[in-house]
Amino acid sequence: MLSAVFIYNQKGEVLISRLYRHDVKRSVADVFRVHVISSPTSVIRSPVTTLGSTSFYHIRYDNLWLCAVTKNNASAAMVFEFLYRLLGLGVSYFGRFDEESVKNNFVLIYELLDEVLDFGYPQNIEVDTLKLYVTTESVRSSARGGLQSDVVTGIPHSITMQATGTTTWRRNDIVYKKNEAFVDVIESVNLIMSAKGTVLRADVQGQIVMRSFLSGMPECKFGLNDKLVLDRDPAAGNTTVASSQMGRRQGGMSGMGDGESVEIADCQFHQCVRLGRFDTDRTISFIPPDGEFELMRYRTTENVNLPFKVLPVVREMGKTRIEYEVLIKSNFSAKLSATNMVVTIPTPPNATKCRIKVTGSGAGKAKYNPEENAIVWRISRFQGLQELALTAVVDLTPMTKPVAWSRPPIALDFQVLMFTASGLLVRFLKVFEKSNYQSVKWVRYMTKAGSYEIRI
Repeated sequence: MLSAVFIYNQKGEVLISRLYRHDVKRSVADVFRVHVISSPTSVIRSPVTTLGSTSFYHIRYDNLWLCAVTKNNASAAMVFEFLYRLLGLGVSYFGRFDEESVKNNFVLIYELLDEVLDFGYPQNIEVDTLKLYVTTESVRSSARGGLQSDVVTGIPHSITMQATGTTTWRRNDIVYKKNEAFVDVIESVNLIMSAKGTVLRADVQGQIVMRSFLSGMPECKFGLNDKLVLDRDPAAGNTTVASSQMGRRQGGMSGMGDGESVEIADCQFHQCVRLGRFDTDRTISFIPPDGEFELMRYRTTENVNLPFKVLPVVREMGKTRIEYEVLIKSNFSAKLSATNMVVTIPTPPNATKCRIKVTGSGAGKAKYNPEENAIVWRISRFQGLQELALTAVVDLTPMTKPVAWSRPPIALDFQVLMFTASGLLVRFLKVFEKSNYQSVKWVRYMTKAGSYEIRI
């Protein structure tokens, strides 16, 4: 597996050097510095560099380079997962992970590297578990840039059980006065639409983030309106998350396609999920970590509910003027609304003056931004089933060497609460614990723009 791990600053100086195997020498750190860090910035670097029989996997964060070295045919995905987990470990311990925090905590970093890797093989990298028995004093970087001394203390009798048990991500002595679970379904909708209104690409990247404040070792069961589940159980198709079963933080569920099944293209789960049960009956069963964590990620490409439809008309009136007519329609329920919406309408680089007019209730404000070569239309609140329009006339200055305008696409940025572009719904969330306490569950849905572009 891994033969060495190095941490460099932006100048290429080695801050941390840890060798795990005898197949590489300390001088291999100079090879990476010469061929990668010191190479011209114009060269597009790959995150994996192979020189001879040695492979270097690296990531950049702030002013640091994190590099893993191996002579074996290691899984690239696993190596990068380890590097990012190591980065998260440093942020959790030190507050920030930069050159200053590495220099102030180099003893603790070496101790952590000895714990998370054994002969080059990744071991337990759970932050909560490591903080139980890696109790060296750390110097945390505060938000104001000051230094704070922090001693992480552990409970000796629970260290062994925590580190070697089946649920290394959770302690069994957690107690809350009020047991609650918060679930956020966050989706990013991506769209590329042609100038004629044809959808060229539409997909949804989603994640389910959970915040668990539950006592003991609860067993949670999570259900979605997954197409495979509902096809097996027709009666489940009408089962949605009723208000009597699960609280909601904002608004209603209207306009989200209740009862319709969703075909999930692919999904990834947190390590706490029992994959065996998911493969057999599509039930997401898990013992949740304490606090906030990402339960799963998913992607859908079928039946995407586009929250906005944009109808642009751009006419070039000779070489001195361009006329714009942009109509935006919201396709979600009138009970819902989009917030912090920004529409970026590109203009030619030789634009000199813009006359802009917006129409519609709550149409916001539009302004020409010469630095971005675009008209920026900001709408604080866009109600559902509403239409807003923008018209603009852009004056152009003559160019000595006429260059055809490339017509970049119109880009949208927005957030819509209690709406999912995929139609995904949480059907149920059940919590079982041996003390049989009552728990309160909350669900919130949010759809935001990923790469939402309309060609003109």
